[in-house]
Amino acid sequence: MIQSETLELLEWHRLCQHLATFAATKLGATAARHLKIPDSQIQSEQLLEQTKEVYQLETRLTTGLSFEGIQDIGDSLERAERSGVLAGDELLAIATTLAGARNLRRVIDNQEDLPILTDLVADLRTYPELEQEIHRCIDERAQVTDRASQKLGEIRTDLRRVRSQITQKLQNILQAKSGAVQEQLITQRGDRFVIPVKAPQKDAIPGIVHDTSTSGATLYVEPNSVVPLGNQLRQIIRREQAEEEAIRRALTEQVAAVKPDLERLLAIATTLDLATARSRYSYWLGANPPRFIRREDNEIITLRNLRHPLLVWQQQHEQGQPVVPVDLLINPLIRVVTITGPNTGGKTVTLKTLGLAALMAKVGLFVPAREPVEIPWFDQVLADIGDEQSLQQSLSTFSGHIRRISRILEALDNGKAENLDYSPLPTPHSLVLLDEVGAGTDPVEGSALAIALLQYLANHAQLTIATTHFGELKALKYEDERFENASVEFDESTLSPTYRLLWGIPGRSNALTIALRLGLKPEVVEEAKTQVGEATDEVNQVIAGLEAQRRSQETKAAEAQSLLQQAERLYKEVSAKAASLEERESSLRASQEIAVKEAIAQAKGEIAQVIRRLQKGTPTAQEAQQATNALNQIGQQYQPATPAKPKAGFMPKVGDRVRIPKLGQIADVITAPDQDGELSVRFGLMKMTVKLQDVESLDGQKPEPIVKPKPAPAAVTPPPQNVPEIRTSQNTIDLRGKRVADAEYILDKAISEATGPVWIIHGYGTGKLRQGVHAFLQQHPRVNNYEPAEQADGGTGVTVAHIK
Repeated sequence: MIQSETLELLEWHRLCQHLATFAATKLGATAARHLKIPDSQIQSEQLLEQTKEVYQLETRLTTGLSFEGIQDIGDSLERAERSGVLAGDELLAIATTLAGARNLRRVIDNQEDLPILTDLVADLRTYPELEQEIHRCIDERAQVTDRASQKLGEIRTDLRRVRSQITQKLQNILQAKSGAVQEQLITQRGDRFVIPVKAPQKDAIPGIVHDTSTSGATLYVEPNSVVPLGNQLRQIIRREQAEEEAIRRALTEQVAAVKPDLERLLAIATTLDLATARSRYSYWLGANPPRFIRREDNEIITLRNLRHPLLVWQQQHEQGQPVVPVDLLINPLIRVVTITGPNTGGKTVTLKTLGLAALMAKVGLFVPAREPVEIPWFDQVLADIGDEQSLQQSLSTFSGHIRRISRILEALDNGKAENLDYSPLPTPHSLVLLDEVGAGTDPVEGSALAIALLQYLANHAQLTIATTHFGELKALKYEDERFENASVEFDESTLSPTYRLLWGIPGRSNALTIALRLGLKPEVVEEAKTQVGEATDEVNQVIAGLEAQRRSQETKAAEAQSLLQQAERLYKEVSAKAASLEERESSLRASQEIAVKEAIAQAKGEIAQVIRRLQKGTPTAQEAQQATNALNQIGQQYQPATPAKPKAGFMPKVGDRVRIPKLGQIADVITAPDQDGELSVRFGLMKMTVKLQDVESLDGQKPEPIVKPKPAPAAVTPPPQNVPEIRTSQNTIDLRGKRVADAEYILDKAISEATGPVWIIHGYGTGKLRQGVHAFLQQHPRVNNYEPAEQADGGTGVTVAHIK
């Protein structure tokens, strides 16, 4: 009972209504409005994985996941199982649902990295043969077609013949008795053909009167000459109805035979639609996926910029006020947080926001907070929020709160007993939200009761958030390390709350200040201060000093952030100038090396000339040679060493942070570059594939290009030697004019019987049939490969499928 009360207090049904608006099918919307909260963390994690994969899938698709054609056929399946006969529109709805489910499976199977969704649709059976049979027998108007059976075709032929005879006879009567008829018109009353006859001249056209106009001036008469034909027509119509019912009964029996699979299909389609609705709602909220933490492992509850989802909806759709986010960073040792502050300051909204965030994470929704979103998996969310007065039940505010808190404590005891069977933890993972704990009675007794209750909850609940006006509860933090204080900020200059949540500082009373600002006589306020006492005034002054110190620290933090940004900007400028200087120095060094080499070469040339002259003359050439060797040694000594080859550019690795200049974003590398020079990156919730040349390191280095190996020549699988690739009437299929669904059935049959290549004639047209044929061949297990036919055999209007 307390669980349903909590959902009502948190307005969970409103959030479910908002979620239902993002569903694509009637079944999905119904499931969203009656959203079931999982009983285990494993179920919640699986739902979150579904939401994440649909989120990824819809970012890849241009039009999103389509649920076109899927309808609620549950009642039809039940009636088919009970030997009822389904109507044409019900059969048509079954056929379109099968087609829609097949399209969903095809879209998911064509994508990678979707293990949860792929496993979900793995056992989905869509019965294309049943769908094809329904479309053969039922047309788009939900009527049984002439081709449904030979007998029905013959009956329809007789029906048209008799109707033509009746129409011809009545037309002759209208022309012959034009003076007696009201107007030249053939109409029907029931299943009988009649003509309008003037009442005074009814004897001019003897027959059966089937109807009379409102004024009585016109009689609708079936002439005696067409009565036998009318009787014959009625008999044929009954035969037609009997044959139509027989055809629909046969189709109904086929549906009943596969009812379990069709119910499974509906369940899978509903699960997919619900996951899609969660993904789209999360995207609309700007939410992020949560991670379930274990506070026993010293992990911190992290909810930054947490927004109330219902207030976001109100702001977007009902022109509400901007939503003020709150920050909830709760250490693992903290079991109880007491929030104090003035009324209408946002205390109750904070409780509801946290409660909804915990429930949203449990059902697989993203949480409207900034990344990272880290929250425990609470097995129970229990709340006492609002006034429980009831004149009918003789409940005061205090007694109503006490009864609800009693139910909360009882639920905690039951949860603890159940938890001992499954977990070694001494306390259950419950979240308790208490609004104005201990209020509604004598302040002294109320505060004592509130203290005892919070101390009990510290021992028996995972986390308790309580709002209060009792000053005694503010001191619990200094007596027990499991307690923490928080307060909602109040702007005394405007006498209005800012809705900001301040941590570590208890709220102080602002009643006397507000009363003075609102015009209450100063002497009354001063007398009230003396009644409050000096101790309370000192406490308020201390709290005011803490608040002023906090605001000062926030100002200094903002100034430090500004200085840090300026320092980063200056660092970038200095780095750019340093790089420019290094480049210039390198250029100068290179030019100096060239000049030195040229000088040495010139010197060597001159020395060589001296040597040649010496060799032609006196035998002092040896001395010249020695001089040349000495000069060579000097040249080698002063010639600069060959500069080392510059290091290749960086290569991004998984986990590195890179910059994408085209987008102006800094992203994390998810997968390393492949042979095509493509890598996957993520920034925020967006995941995309980029080229290697489009990224650079954070210090501006460009990546080294990837040398793509030459592709090995593709191995061509030769056709079987015992089956010649000769086109005949036996291995040629003409699909022109067929629908894709009909073509798939014919192709599957032909391929299963083929022992060699199959020539498939699909023509040109709009190209939809060719695309459908190619998609079917690509996923068929017996098809090795396919290609356009030779020009002489039809070119691109014909596809040749090679069978394994």
